[in-house]
Amino acid sequence: MMSNEHSMRRVTAIRNGTVIDHIPQGHALTVLEMLGINDKTSVPVSLVMNVPSKKMGSKDIIKVEDRELTQGELDRLALVAPDAHVAIIRAYTVAEKMTINLGEEVVNVVRCTMSNCITSNPREPLPHRLKVISRFPLQLRCHYCGRTQNLVELVKNVI
Repeated sequence: MMSNEHSMRRVTAIRNGTVIDHIPQGHALTVLEMLGINDKTSVPVSLVMNVPSKKMGSKDIIKVEDRELTQGELDRLALVAPDAHVAIIRAYTVAEKMTINLGEEVVNVVRCTMSNCITSNPREPLPHRLKVISRFPLQLRCHYCGRTQNLVELVKNVI
């Protein structure tokens, strides 16, 4: 017989939607904000924080019913949880596993946090480019002005 911890589900299965697993502990609320999921969201959202994890120690999990993440949303997710696992659920079964890819540069995902950066000027329609300086901890720098980005401020600058 399985132990109580393994036999008891913390959140029920969903028929259709998205499961985001292996979110770093304490970052689930930031993930929701980056994805634009809030109190005005009409679909059920399940959030479990501080779940024991052999791989991470502790982790967060989010289940969003009746919504599948787009590639743009995965790109945003990479800024908060670059090693998260994303599964698309259809008819209670994992239909697709999506890959989060944090490359060397993040383009047109978030805007530079510096208010007088050239990318803030509407007459200069440049792509928003942030270079990944470090993955652990995540550090991003604007390609144009060179400013190191504050990740808390970046959440508010999602494109």
